[in-house]
Amino acid sequence: MPELPEVETVRRGLIPAMEGRRILSARVNRPDLRFAFPERMAERLTGTQVERLDRRAKYLLVRLGSGETLLMHLGMSGRFSILAEDMARQPGDFVYAPPANPAHDHVVLDLEGGVRVTYNDPRRFGFMTLFDTGEEAANPYLAQLGPEPDSNLFSGPHLAAALKGRRSPIKTALLDQRVVAGLGNIYVCEALWRARISPKRQAYTIAGERAERLAVAVRNVIAEAIEAGGSTLRDYAGADGALGYFQHRFDAYGREGEPCRGGAGNEGCGAPIVRLVQQGRSTFYCPSCQR
Repeated sequence: MPELPEVETVRRGLIPAMEGRRILSARVNRPDLRFAFPERMAERLTGTQVERLDRRAKYLLVRLGSGETLLMHLGMSGRFSILAEDMARQPGDFVYAPPANPAHDHVVLDLEGGVRVTYNDPRRFGFMTLFDTGEEAANPYLAQLGPEPDSNLFSGPHLAAALKGRRSPIKTALLDQRVVAGLGNIYVCEALWRARISPKRQAYTIAGERAERLAVAVRNVIAEAIEAGGSTLRDYAGADGALGYFQHRFDAYGREGEPCRGGAGNEGCGAPIVRLVQQGRSTFYCPSCQR
């Protein structure tokens, strides 16, 4: 499932095609995805201007001139494609390929300037909803989210306070979106490896220097993944059809049996990366570096 860096990559790809343009027509080709579409969604989108594209955690937020916000989640296989007659004159240099199977084109937006944005989702685990802009605190998907990894609110002291008293493994605790927004399985594994913290360590023990080390690792791994365009896992692709490249930098995730690359304090470790299952999800770590 796309995590924060993948969603941010998609947001940046959509900005040149959508921001500042009016939606001339909207087409919704089925009644639902994971959940039912909002009532009269196509009618509510048609004629309004896209003022800004934001992201919160793993959600895309399209701020509309109508005073509503379109919230979108990609699920496991959702992706956008963009076709445009004049994209060469727009910011960004994109090469767009249509989805492999147009039968899964569920939402189609035609915007000013001959731009068409299509949402394709074979598994239909994504969803969309509309809410009044400014009402994030009352939105059930956004209200309880923790700070963004790159915000001033996310720090070692925040992490220690959020984890205080938690008896679950730190790997599991970091997947709780109330602790830090947008983290998923891949980048939690990578951050724990960088911070030299065992995924089995009890969350409440993360405090002081250890919490600061982990906060820095989370912030850095997310920043680097965004810069690399995210990771390519199964169905993920950016809005420009390009695949992410951060998977080529994985130090822990997916490297079961491969030698650990070591790092600060344990250069050239070489111990094999181990895989274990925590709450139904694969965890990859080095037992030598992450004690």
